Amino acid sequence: MHIVVCVKQIPDPSAPAALNADLRLDRSGKVLLDEADTYGVELALQVGEAHGESRVTLISMGDATDLSGLRSALAMGADAAIIVSDPALSGADSLTTAKVLAAVTNDLQPDLVIAATESSDGYTGTMPAQLAELLSLPALTFAKAVRVTASNVSIDRQTDTGYDVVTSSLPALVTVTAGAVEPRYANFKGIMAAKSKRIDVLTLTDLGLSALAGSWAQRVVSLDDAPQRQSGATLVDDGTAAQALVDYFVSIKVL
Repeated sequence: MHIVVCVKQIPDPSAPAALNADLRLDRSGKVLLDEADTYGVELALQVGEAHGESRVTLISMGDATDLSGLRSALAMGADAAIIVSDPALSGADSLTTAKVLAAVTNDLQPDLVIAATESSDGYTGTMPAQLAELLSLPALTFAKAVRVTASNVSIDRQTDTGYDVVTSSLPALVTVTAGAVEPRYANFKGIMAAKSKRIDVLTLTDLGLSALAGSWAQRVVSLDDAPQRQSGATLVDDGTAAQALVDYFVSIKVL
């Protein structure tokens, strides 16, 4: 079984966030594997171990100057990685990202594609569904538990009131929530092995997507500080507090 995991290298969350000249997140410093993606990597490894003769390939898009985030996922046990890095992709939106990752995935022809529900630096939560649509794959989203056989995948899909059981034939795309599995720590053997594992760096030209450069029409024109949160109203009970609370809840349509 061939499993592809979408992962992302993000700026170190412990470092102060900064913006570049384009008013976008400055990504020039240290990068790490997005914690949200560690769950997808772990799930892929567990599925691979359960089925034998499996391989796990990581795919990503971003700056390839520092590959430590991908190396950490390889140290967990993934077999290889592919990152698409091209200056023309700077500032790309989620749909462009999906198109790029779809081109990589089409070449790999995996049995299962796994992604996090959303990235920790973008929070759009739309890319996996866009990727599934571009690949013509069923999307099983918000999985808090995943079961995979040779031909099917079944998930417990997290909802506001519990969970739904969703089943599909393979190939399919699954997004996993935090806590679906417990990501393993890379041991010394895994860290050393990761140094020799293959990471392919591709460009838009390599994928035949040169026409995609600059195709997204979005830019940040200005930023303003969010207004400070105002203090709440103080209610002094003079015998009418209960009615005042009821009136307030009615006004905000709670009652």
